[in-house]
Amino acid sequence: MKSAVCTSLVIFAFSMQLCALNPARSQSADKMPRIGFLSVDDGAAPTTIRSGFREGMKELGYVDGQNMHVEYRWGNGRYDRLPELAAELVGLKVDVIVAVVTTAALAAKAATGTIPIVMIGVADPVGVKLVASLAKPGGNVTGTSTLQASMVAKQFQLIRELAPALTRIAVLWSPANARFQMLALEEAQVAAQTAGVSLQVLAAGTPNEIEAATIAIAQDGTRAVLILADPAFTRYRHLLMEAATSHRLITVCGHRDYAEAGCLISYGPSYYTASKRAAIYVTRILDGALPAELPIEQPTQFETVANLKTAKSLGLALPSALLARADEVIE
Repeated sequence: MKSAVCTSLVIFAFSMQLCALNPARSQSADKMPRIGFLSVDDGAAPTTIRSGFREGMKELGYVDGQNMHVEYRWGNGRYDRLPELAAELVGLKVDVIVAVVTTAALAAKAATGTIPIVMIGVADPVGVKLVASLAKPGGNVTGTSTLQASMVAKQFQLIRELAPALTRIAVLWSPANARFQMLALEEAQVAAQTAGVSLQVLAAGTPNEIEAATIAIAQDGTRAVLILADPAFTRYRHLLMEAATSHRLITVCGHRDYAEAGCLISYGPSYYTASKRAAIYVTRILDGALPAELPIEQPTQFETVANLKTAKSLGLALPSALLARADEVIE
């Protein structure tokens, strides 16, 4: 398999400096740094974001319970709880808040203007006014940006490659995460116009809504669905993929967690890598760096993951050219 494609996006010289960190020093329990981790996820099933962050901290010498303490706050799929959970972390006087996805980062910023915030999975931090600019964030927010919304055009191309004769494509989105999802929907509309196909747009967020959406897509005669990356879909990814496969839908998704759960093809930034890089921001801040002066990192690594097991269940032969450039094939 070919290695992950590197795209020459804006990378700041700062990213090289991030790697030259001092090893973590041992600390007594009362002086352990306290990290807040805020996510709309339920904290049950492992995800690449969580594992990437933990591995990144471990590589830098930090282990939860040994020389740092992580306060996890899970929204359990409810975005409306994030402001309350962010306020809890502020009340605990954590040293840094790690906020996963746009809505969590916005909730954390609304809760504090002083505690440093390291974001993960935010598509457009400037557009949603989390930071002043990528090069000079200002304020108390920094971290990694995934550019996930801008991946939609490429995901559309993958659907067209899988089924060139399609004239209609479904898009599944989560209205609870409207700030990010609307960006991705706009990208989808542009991609559809460019490809000359019509869109069937459906909103979902709960298990019942996901099942109803897949039924509606199948009944409409639509054969392929683009599932926009969202924590709600990540949480229910196994149910979502089972429903889509049972209705014999071609699925293209935003990152590898979905492909591992049964999505036919995933394409997007490496959330595992982004989360490991976020750990570097956390340790820099613990060493005294100011978030206002730490430039936002954009992704350089995008990965394509193909699920051959799903392809076989659909009776679909994946194009050899697609398999040749995939970074991983799940069999």
